[in-house]
Amino acid sequence: MQGYLDLALGFVINLAIIFVVVRFIYYPRQQSKEYVFTFFAFNTIIFFLMGLLNEDSISLGAGFGLFAIFSILRYRTDTIPIREMTYLFVVTALPVINSVLLGMDAYAEFAVTNLAVVLVLAVLEMGWGFKYEISKTIQYERIDLIRPEKWPELLADLEERTGLPIKRIEIGSFNFLRDSARITIFCDASAIEHAQVRFATNGVHFDGD
Repeated sequence: MQGYLDLALGFVINLAIIFVVVRFIYYPRQQSKEYVFTFFAFNTIIFFLMGLLNEDSISLGAGFGLFAIFSILRYRTDTIPIREMTYLFVVTALPVINSVLLGMDAYAEFAVTNLAVVLVLAVLEMGWGFKYEISKTIQYERIDLIRPEKWPELLADLEERTGLPIKRIEIGSFNFLRDSARITIFCDASAIEHAQVRFATNGVHFDGD
């Protein structure tokens, strides 16, 4: 009976850690209900699976076996963005680590491991110490400004229409039948987050990142 109580207590602690990771680190930026469901479901079933394996050596072997299965499957029925794939790996690895450490009564190692993971994810998501650049691809109709000598005017026109402080641009394909071109603009991530971007305005249409 004591073993089941320990398993239940370990599950509550593990779930609380994953709740912090998903709700307060991942969700505020991504806000994807689909992946939130996946993260909690994966974490829960893996923790109980690992917790029901009594011997530490068996638990570790089963854990590595799970990672091998995931590396083969790779969710072939759907494409997962690299950020979501990283979080999926985290919420899959943590219950394996937590189950083994709690089973060994290694509470200090358990606390240090989980605290380190949470802190690293929080720092990376907040962008502390990093400057990220975001790109947007647009369909642009003023093809007369595509010429190299007209680039200062092109840059000024794009900044006027989008309201973004553009750092650089790249010219893609041309469509002379429609007098348009595909242009990729680059600016700081903070500018994208705080600017009120006008989509499909004055002949500019954003296709996405």
